[in-house]
Amino acid sequence: MPLSPTATRELLTRLGHQPKRFLGQNFLVDGNIVRKSLDLAGVRSGDTVVEVGPGLGTLTSALLEAGAGVWAVEKDTTLAVHLRHTLAVQYPETLHLMEGDAVEEPLAGLPSQLAPGGKIVANLPYAISTPWMDAVLSGPLPARMVLMLQLEAAQRYAAPPGTKTFGAISIFLQAAYDIAPGHRVAGACFHPRPDVDSCLLQLVRKSDPFVFLPATKQLIRACFQQRRKQLGALLRNRLPDGGAVWLAVLARAGLSAKTRPEAVPVALWKLLQAPA
Repeated sequence: MPLSPTATRELLTRLGHQPKRFLGQNFLVDGNIVRKSLDLAGVRSGDTVVEVGPGLGTLTSALLEAGAGVWAVEKDTTLAVHLRHTLAVQYPETLHLMEGDAVEEPLAGLPSQLAPGGKIVANLPYAISTPWMDAVLSGPLPARMVLMLQLEAAQRYAAPPGTKTFGAISIFLQAAYDIAPGHRVAGACFHPRPDVDSCLLQLVRKSDPFVFLPATKQLIRACFQQRRKQLGALLRNRLPDGGAVWLAVLARAGLSAKTRPEAVPVALWKLLQAPA
C-alpha cells in the first residue's frame, strides 16, 4: 500500500529530503490509483516492467509484489540510495535499479531484446514527458504503457487533428499506439499536492505500429514550430521537390497547400518522407 501523506512526510524527514519541483517529485499517496495503474497495464507475475522515477517506491513495491521484474531509473541520488537499502535488498532478483536520467535511459537499462514484450508503468514528471516519450518511440516499442501525466501532457499525447494541442509528439505516439480515454487524477492523490490535476493514460501498441525515421521526425517538428504557417510555405525550402509529392497526396485527400500542420491527420503524416 502507498504511504499516507503523514507517513510520506515522516519518511522524507528521516531521509532529510525536500521534494524537488524541477524533478516533478509529487509522491503518490492513493492506493486506488496504484491498483488502477497495475490493472490498466495488466501486470502479471513474470512480466517485465519499466518504471521512471520510482521515488519512495510506492508503485515499485506494488509491481514487485505482483511478481513483475522491474527496471527502474531514478535521477535523485537520495531516493536511489533509499531504494537500494530497502526494496533492492528485499527483491534482489527482480528489481533492477539504475541511477540516471530517464531521457537518456528511457527504458531504465532494459535490454533491447526484452523491450517488445515489456510494459511501462510510471508517474512521469512533466518536464521530461515529451523528450522521454520521443526517446521511447525511437527504440524497440514496449507492448503497453500506463502513464501518470500532468493533464496538459496527456492532452498533447491524445490530441486529435484540428486542435491547438495536436503536435509532433501526438503524431509520433498515435502512429504507434492506441490511446484509451484517460482517468483524471486529483492533486489530493499526491504529496506534495501539485497545482494541477493529472491523468492516468493507457497506451497499447498497435498491431502494425509505425515508427518515423529521424529525418522525417525532424521535419515534422520544424513544421509545428511554425504551426500557423501553411504547409506549402513550410515545405518549400525543406524538401528537394518543395514538398510537391506529399502535397499531391494531401490534395487527393481534399487538403490544399494552404493547410496548416495541425489539420493533417496522422495517416497522412505517415506518408511524408524526408531525405535522410
